[in-house]
Amino acid sequence: MNIRSVFSRSCAAPSTTARTRDIEHRENRASTKQCDAEIIIQRAKDRSPDLQPRVAADKNRIPNRTDVLADRSAIARFTESRNNLMQHDFHIGDFGAIPDAKTVNTTALQRAVDACHQAGGGRVLCGPGVWITGSVELKSRVELHLAPGCRVVGSPLDDYTLLVADGLHTELAPEKSAHALLWAANAENIAITGSGMVDGMGLAFYNDPNGKGKLAKPSTPRPRIGMFYQCCDVRIQDVALVDCACWTLWLMQCERVRVRGIAIRGNRRLRNVDGIDVDACRDVTISDCQMDTEDDCIAIRSIQHLYDSPAVCENIAVTNCVLRSGCQGVRVGCPSDNVIRNCTFSNLVIESGSNGILFENPRRYLHSQSGKTADISEIVFSNIVVNSRRSGIKVLVEDGIALQRLAHLSFSDIRVRSDEPCVIQGSAETVIRDIRFSNVAIETSGTDAILCRRCEEVHLSNVELSNR
Repeated sequence: MNIRSVFSRSCAAPSTTARTRDIEHRENRASTKQCDAEIIIQRAKDRSPDLQPRVAADKNRIPNRTDVLADRSAIARFTESRNNLMQHDFHIGDFGAIPDAKTVNTTALQRAVDACHQAGGGRVLCGPGVWITGSVELKSRVELHLAPGCRVVGSPLDDYTLLVADGLHTELAPEKSAHALLWAANAENIAITGSGMVDGMGLAFYNDPNGKGKLAKPSTPRPRIGMFYQCCDVRIQDVALVDCACWTLWLMQCERVRVRGIAIRGNRRLRNVDGIDVDACRDVTISDCQMDTEDDCIAIRSIQHLYDSPAVCENIAVTNCVLRSGCQGVRVGCPSDNVIRNCTFSNLVIESGSNGILFENPRRYLHSQSGKTADISEIVFSNIVVNSRRSGIKVLVEDGIALQRLAHLSFSDIRVRSDEPCVIQGSAETVIRDIRFSNVAIETSGTDAILCRRCEEVHLSNVELSNR
């Protein structure tokens, strides 16, 4: 079913005359807003001489207290100026966007983002209503704010942009897609906030959306809701991300990322609908989130063959989340990844249709163009409740896979209820080392509660095993 026909039945179209007057009015407002942005930019430029630190005429003279105070004053004025700029709001309606669930607003939204960025930063405001759009690029110092009642809805695939950036091999992207509804590359201080919703319209990208049961993967690319490549200081807070056709949120080689209080909901009839994929990132926190996904809720990856620079995923903290999945609650690594280290997962409730916590390294995931295998270490899980149909905790290396390392894994204060045993199993080529279970209760419906093979330094302290 065509996406536009879905919305056209639910919204009456305004008359031609009224619509023309409305468009002219919005264009005039957009022109005024653009002028305002230009004025803001010029004011910032006019201030720039004042914002330069004072330098003594004699370069050999040691700066005195007056110089230091002058520098501090300049910095304070710069900070005040920057904060004033960041307070500017840019309403997408002023740039021609119409929340009628029919108009495709891609150009208008991008104009609002561009004007905000050129003005030095601020908020792009999406008010209540249904805003149809294709790909929108977020830029440095721009916060996209979704007001209560706002619903940003993805348009058909021909309105999506392929993310192309230096050092990124999009032709090797998982699921053969590097398209996204909201994306950014090499940006800093960007945010998506508010209690509104982003709807990926996942079913629209499958061949038989009206069919029954699990749908087959389509041959065409399936866009993600969010893709961020080599961005710094990223904040995603309070929004709902729903019905994505593929991975919902993909963070790639980003630093200093905060995801807090968001909701992710995916259609379990679709394929590969992950929640958040943290790929080769540093200093990431995910907290107070609720997810219900078809595939992995949270995946920690380091997909080396996608990047020219070394892929290292480290310093990741996930806490206070409820994770419901048709597949895994948490996945850590695949055999073709590079370095994953220093990750903590705490205060989680996991309900899984497959495995609760998974480290899986099968031959089918070994990428032919990867020159490395995974190096995974220093991963800590604590204060977690797992209910799963298969294994509650599964750490597996298939025979024939030689990882750089899989070691120093800790599981403490965990209660597992599962149909299959917990598994810690290395391969002939990879021995898993230093595994610790402390205050762990495992209840399974099979004959075994925990299986350990090809492991060294397995430490069990206060571990309860039972069969129901």
